This record gives sequence, C-alpha cells and structure tokens, in this order.
Amino acid sequence: MSLIGLGAVKFGRTEGLKYPAPSTLPTMRALTDLLAAAHDLGVNLIDTAPAYGSSEERLGQLLAGRRNDWVLCTKVGETFDGTRSHYDFSPEQTRRSVLRSLQRLATDRLDVVLIHSDGSDVAIIDERGTLQALAQMKQEGLIRAFGMSHKTVAGGLRAVDVCDVVMTTLNVKERDALGVVGRAHARGCGVLVKKALASGTVAHDPTRRRASLKFVVATRGVSSIVVGTTDVAHLRENVAALEHLRNAV
Repeated sequence: MSLIGLGAVKFGRTEGLKYPAPSTLPTMRALTDLLAAAHDLGVNLIDTAPAYGSSEERLGQLLAGRRNDWVLCTKVGETFDGTRSHYDFSPEQTRRSVLRSLQRLATDRLDVVLIHSDGSDVAIIDERGTLQALAQMKQEGLIRAFGMSHKTVAGGLRAVDVCDVVMTTLNVKERDALGVVGRAHARGCGVLVKKALASGTVAHDPTRRRASLKFVVATRGVSSIVVGTTDVAHLRENVAALEHLRNAV
C-alpha cells in the first residue's frame, strides 16, 4: 500500500462536504488523467464509499482493465441522498452494501471495507453485528480486510482489537487519536489517516501543509495517508512532500 492514498469523495459528490471551498464534479477525462498521474507517482490506494455520490460507479468505469493496479477501499453503513446522510449498520444491509459496491466498482473483491461510522462507534462494534457480517464476507473471499472509519477515541481503541484496519483523523491540530495509532501499531492493525490536511484548510498553505504532513508521517504505525484531490498538481505536490518527509524521518 502506498504511503499516500487518493481520497475519491470529490469524484462523485459536491454537496454537503466540509471543505473550505465549493467544488464541481470533474469530467471523466480529468479523472482519467488524475489516475494516470497517480499510478505514475506510485500511488495505488483509492478510498471511496457509497456516501460519495457516483464515486464508485465512476471508478468502476475508470479502472476497467486495470483493477489489479489498485488497492480499493470502500465503506458500509452510510448513504447520502443528495441532501443528508442515512445510516444502517445491520448485517443484512452490510451485505447488500458490499454486493452493491462490488457491482458498482466492477470487481470481484474489495481490498478494504470500513464501517462509515455515525459516531456511535462502540455500539456499532458491540451490538450491531456489522463486523461479524464483514468477517463472514472476508471468509467468502469478497473482501480482503475490514475495519472502521471511527469518530471517537473510545471507538478507535475498541476497533483496533477486533479489526484488520482503522481509519482515523490525525493532523497537527487534531491529535486525540495518537493513542489509537499506537495501540494499532502494537497489535498489527493497519492505520489509514484521514483529514491529514484538516479537510483542506491547510492544503493551500505550503508551510502549514508541510507541518501537518510531517507530523502524520512521523507517527509510528501509520500505514497510509488518504488525501482527497482531483487536481494533478496538488497530487504531485503532496507525493513529493511526503517522500521528502519520509526520507527525513
């Protein structure tokens, strides 16, 4: 898995996002160029979700014939109707969601499936049967690894005990999850970092962007840093910055 992953929320959704500036849906040609650049730069992880609008369907078309070049991560539990999110963590809906994602992404297996938490992390893990449903589908060969994109520290700490991988918020301003990353590292649980650039608020300030990336890349236990972009120049800058910082650590 590459140190930097490509977040694909903007591939298919423009509404209800917590980014500092509005965005427009990129053309398929623009996304083709972005994925070609990502591949050339050694990026192989793509993070998507059913809640990301048409992201999965578009990726299914974009990756036709090149599926094996990529590590695909998607999610279960949350959908978005264009106005607001809806959550369902039941085992039945979890299976339906995975099968739907397989169809949309035009693939026979998913590399990582994460629970898209609504904040009730511990209850989801202990009471909803979601992880058990994912574990069953892992046994069936439909997915290779499963985990949770958690929202609470308690949930993250609980998740690393029962998951293959967690996705956690970590940046120079938000450090609450350092204990989660440390515990994950000790237990051999993978860690995908989200919001390393604070949802884009430091993305256009080179000094602040470098400081945040430096903090995250120096944190022991981080497997990959997922950064959402549809801009080839920004992707190149992020990859170059991370490579430099990794070599300096």
